[in-house]
Amino acid sequence: MSRPEHTRTASTNRLGRGGGGGQRVLDGKLAIVTGGSRGIGAATCENLASKGCSLVINFTSDGSADKTQKLADQLQTNYGVQCLPVQADMGTENGPAHLVDMARNRFQHPKTNKLQLDIIVNNAGVASKAALQDCTSEEFARLYNVNVRGPLLLMKAAMPYLPHDRSGRVVNVSSVSSSLGFEEDGMYGGTKAALEAMTRTWARELSERCTVNAVNPGPVATDMYGATSREFQEKMSHWTKNAPLAAIRPEVDRADLVENADVAGGRPAYDTDIAGVIAMLCTPDSSWCTGSVICANGGFKFSV
Repeated sequence: MSRPEHTRTASTNRLGRGGGGGQRVLDGKLAIVTGGSRGIGAATCENLASKGCSLVINFTSDGSADKTQKLADQLQTNYGVQCLPVQADMGTENGPAHLVDMARNRFQHPKTNKLQLDIIVNNAGVASKAALQDCTSEEFARLYNVNVRGPLLLMKAAMPYLPHDRSGRVVNVSSVSSSLGFEEDGMYGGTKAALEAMTRTWARELSERCTVNAVNPGPVATDMYGATSREFQEKMSHWTKNAPLAAIRPEVDRADLVENADVAGGRPAYDTDIAGVIAMLCTPDSSWCTGSVICANGGFKFSV
């Protein structure tokens, strides 16, 4: 029996988990998604667009410009929403504010000049691994500037444009590394722990404006995961083997993940798995959930 490829398509998202059964519960909303050109970010953009949400899709490098424009064009065609690709480095002091400025220039009301940012997904992030003796100030700054300062400055720039009726939604993309203490993750895991701490504080400070939550994926089948070594995947396999939803399904899962399951201990999440949880937290149904870290990792977090 041939294995079907696990792919994300417009038709499946309209009818399946991405499209909420065709219900456009986010019609008229505007979202900023950082790191939106690929992986979890791109999957989140598609899920939100399928629910009727217009998008500011952030990307960083020149090499991602064509990919992001193609994604924006596809989402506009498939879902009838407006999409604005914006290049901005979330690791710089001016990048987050530039992203908000571009959103204002494109989406503010032509007569009232009013702009409302309904949803912010702080997804952009960088990662690296280093044992304590190999940590450097330069790499510490790189990780913290993108993963911690970037979301902080974006929220500061976006604050004047958040709703005033608790309808806003902020989702910060964290990681199980914030709490599981993986070797060589002192710096990266620290950035995600800081992001979760800010999540709880912002949930209080912005309680009349928006809900603020985080999600904490484990391994996800993105380009970043694909670039990891066999040694890394073997080290992670102890947790993966015990994660309830990571058990491989040869008749359903992607062929490359099935073939690698013995090494990895099962399968990582698909980007759509994480995007679905993020999008759930962006809907009106999540209005009584704030300040929480939602486990979007197939049970990886409680598998030890």
